[in-house]
Amino acid sequence: MPNWGGGNKCGACGRTVYHAEEVQCDGRSFHRCCFLCMVCRKNLDSTTVAIHDEEVYCKSCYGKKYGPKGYGYGQGAGTLNMDRGERLGIKHDNTPSHRPTTSPNTSKFAQKFGGAEKCSRCGDSVYAAEKVIGAGKPWHKNCFRCAKCGKSLESTTLTEKDGEIYCKGCYAKNFGPKGFGYGQGAGALVHAQ
Repeated sequence: MPNWGGGNKCGACGRTVYHAEEVQCDGRSFHRCCFLCMVCRKNLDSTTVAIHDEEVYCKSCYGKKYGPKGYGYGQGAGTLNMDRGERLGIKHDNTPSHRPTTSPNTSKFAQKFGGAEKCSRCGDSVYAAEKVIGAGKPWHKNCFRCAKCGKSLESTTLTEKDGEIYCKGCYAKNFGPKGFGYGQGAGALVHAQ
């Protein structure tokens, strides 16, 4: 018996999809109004859709959920973003505590034949595109932070003590002069005799 006026079932809502409102993707039919990213709910088309198993995403949400993880990924060329995808339900382990190393691999052999220097904070390989030199050692851009407060550093704002780097404020608080009269502002030093 013919199916008069019927259509395929929508991949999102399960109702009948008629030809005039049909969008096809990955062998399934959708209503135009149901063809949305599963995370951000943006309307999709053939140029913005990304499919994972039975789920449809915009390319941005797909990249954040299933793409490479780490500093700078998930938004497109030239964009650095610290969004780690928590709103997408992505769980992350706590950031590992820093492990300063005192012997980065700076041998000419390692540099010439593919070995990379090691980051002074995390100990992983540091490649040229992500390398920052501070206190005479290599760091990842994302590891180039104060050991106490985590503030991002620049070559003009860092201080170094015992192989670790600090912002000037944390260095002063933790390693600066102690005692009566220090840390109270300009002109507050009192010399007790």
